[in-house]
Amino acid sequence: MTKKTILFLIILFTLIMAISGCIENKSTTGKNPSDKFEKLNVSNVTTSWNLSFLFSTKEEASSRLEDLKIRTIYINETYRLKFDNLTGTVLLSYLEDEKEFLKSLDNLWAFGYAQNSLNVNDKFYETFISNIQDLATEHEKATSFASIKLTSVSKDDWNKIFAQEPGLEKYRPYLESEYIRYMDHRPQNESHAAYLANISNKRLKLETIAFKEITNNVTVAGNITLENGEEYAINSQSYYTLLSTDKNRNNRKNGFDSRSYHLINESDRMAKLYSQKAKLDDLYARELNYSDYYEEKMFGSYLTKEQIQNMNSVFKERKNVFDPYFKFRQDKLELQQLRPYDLFMQLMDEPDKKYNYTDSLIEIQRSYSKMDPVFNEIFIKTVTGNYIDVYPAPENWKQPGGYAISLCALKSPSIIFMNYDGLIDDKKTITHELGHDINFYLMGNNVDFYYCSGPEYEMEIPSTFNEELFVDYVIENYDKDTAVAVLSQHIGEYQNYFTFQPLITEFEYGAHKISDSNENVSGAELNSLWTNLSKEYRSNSIEYYNEDSSEWTYINHIYLTNNYYTFNYAVSKAISLSLFKKYRDNPEEFNKNYIEYLSVGTTLPPKEKLKKYFNIDIDKKLFEDAMDIVEQRINKLVEIENKQD
Repeated sequence: MTKKTILFLIILFTLIMAISGCIENKSTTGKNPSDKFEKLNVSNVTTSWNLSFLFSTKEEASSRLEDLKIRTIYINETYRLKFDNLTGTVLLSYLEDEKEFLKSLDNLWAFGYAQNSLNVNDKFYETFISNIQDLATEHEKATSFASIKLTSVSKDDWNKIFAQEPGLEKYRPYLESEYIRYMDHRPQNESHAAYLANISNKRLKLETIAFKEITNNVTVAGNITLENGEEYAINSQSYYTLLSTDKNRNNRKNGFDSRSYHLINESDRMAKLYSQKAKLDDLYARELNYSDYYEEKMFGSYLTKEQIQNMNSVFKERKNVFDPYFKFRQDKLELQQLRPYDLFMQLMDEPDKKYNYTDSLIEIQRSYSKMDPVFNEIFIKTVTGNYIDVYPAPENWKQPGGYAISLCALKSPSIIFMNYDGLIDDKKTITHELGHDINFYLMGNNVDFYYCSGPEYEMEIPSTFNEELFVDYVIENYDKDTAVAVLSQHIGEYQNYFTFQPLITEFEYGAHKISDSNENVSGAELNSLWTNLSKEYRSNSIEYYNEDSSEWTYINHIYLTNNYYTFNYAVSKAISLSLFKKYRDNPEEFNKNYIEYLSVGTTLPPKEKLKKYFNIDIDKKLFEDAMDIVEQRINKLVEIENKQD
C-alpha cells in the first residue's frame, strides 16, 4: 500500500549521471532577469546545511523520537475501540492526530538522513535512521486497525461517514487515494499487517546497507597511474570528473577499465544483497494480492504495464535517432570509433575548467526570467538559507549523488544534497533539484500536508522541466562553442533518460524474476541480464566491451525500498518536453497553469491533473513526440556548429 508511513516516499533521489560539461559566458553579464525579479545577492549565498531549524542537537532529535513512541501508544489506545463503530467525527479526529505524528516523523527522517548523507559511516546517525525505521514499523503495526478498517468500508458506508462530518470532506481525495482504492490490496487482519510491517523494516535495513556499500566499496576502485605519472584515486566523484574532463584518451580508458573490472569483482556481493531485497519486495507485494512488486508499482503510480511497455518499445524502435549525435561527437573528438569512455567527454577547449558556484546560481536565476515570479522567490530563499550542502567530500565518506527532501511539514524550502564540482552537469543538477524544491514548496504552502506528494514521474516533471529552461537559456545567450558543448551534453542526457533509465527498470524486473526462482543469485547472472537488456537500447555507433557489464551494482535506485523508480525519469522527461513546447508557444498562459499544477499535489489523481491543466495523455504519441523533439535538438546542434561566427 502507498501508506504515508512508508518514509522513503518522501525522498526523491536523483543520481548525478555522468554526462557532464560546463558553460562559459559570452560576456560578464549576459541577459538580466525581468525587473520583477529580485536579483541574487551573492554575499548571502550559503553552501552548507544548518539543520538546527529541525533539531538543534542530537539529544533533541533523540528526545523527539522517544516522544513519538509515546504518541504511537496514545493513538492506538485512543482510536482502536472507536474504529469498531467508525463515525465521521472519529475519523476526522484520527486523521488530524495521525497527520501531526507523520509531520514529526518526516522531520526526524529528514534530519537523520541528511546528517547520515554527510558521512555514511557516522554510527550515531546510522543507528538513528535504524531507530526511525523501527518506529515507523511499530507505528504501522499499532495503527493497522485503521488501515484494515478504512480499506474495507463499503461505498454506502463511506457515504454515511462523509455525511456525518462535513469537516471530513477536505480529506476525501486522500482517503480515496490511500485507502478506498486499495480494497483488493489490503492486510487481512492486524497480525497480517504486523507481518507486512516487519517485511518493510527488513527492506529498509537492506536499503541502508546497500547505500553504505556503494559509498564505501562499490564506487571506490583504487588508484590508476595517469600518463604524466600521477596517481589518481577512482571514487564516485573523481571517476566522472576524469571521463568528462581528461583529454588524454588513455587516461579515460584506464579509469573506465579500472572501475569496470572493480564492479565485476563487487558484483557477487551486491547480487547477494540485491537478491535478498528482491525476494522481500515480491513477497510483500504478493501478500497484498499483487502478482509481484512491479504490478504494485504500476497500481500505486496510476499507470499500467502497457503504458510502460509502449514507452520502452518507442525508445528501442527509435534508438537510432541518437546516431547523428554520436557521429557528431565522434567527429568533434576526431576519433575513428566511439568507445564507452568517450561518451562523457566535454566537447570544449577546456573541458576541465571549473565554474564558481555562485556564478552558476546567477545563470540559473536568469533561466527563470520568463517564469512566474514565485520561482525566483523560492530560489532565493533556498540558496541563501543554509538549505543546500554543496561541495563533495568523498574523503569524509559523503554520499555520492544528489537529492531533495521535502519539508512540506514545515512549509519550508527543501533540504538539497549536492556534490558540486563546477562542471555543467553540476549546474544542471542544481536547477534539477531546485525544480523539486519549487514543487515541494508550492505544495507545502497551498495544500494540506496529506496532499504533499505524488507518483514519482509527476514529482520529476518540475526538475526535468528546469533542465530545459537552463539549456534554452544557454543556447540563446552564450557563444557558439559553449552552446554546442551544452546542447551536446544535454542530448547525451536525453539518451540517458530515454534509454539508460528504462533499461534500469527492465533490469530490476528481470533481476526480481531471477531472484524469485533461484536461492543463490550470482553477480555473473545479473551482469549477463544487464548486458543483454542494454543491447536492446544501445547504438551500434559505439563499440562496447565484449565482457558483461556490472554497471547495475552502483545504481542507488535499484536498492530503494521503493522499487522500479527510474522509468519515472523517462516518463517525466517526455511530459516535460511536451510542457516546454507549450511554454515556448505561450509563456503567460503556461505559467498560470503550471504554477497551479505544481501546487495542487494529490488533491487530483495524476491522470486527471495532467489532462486538466495541459490536455496531455501518457500514451505512445507522447513518447513519439518526445523523440521528435530529441531529433530537433540534434538538428539544432548541427545547425549551431555549422553557423559561421
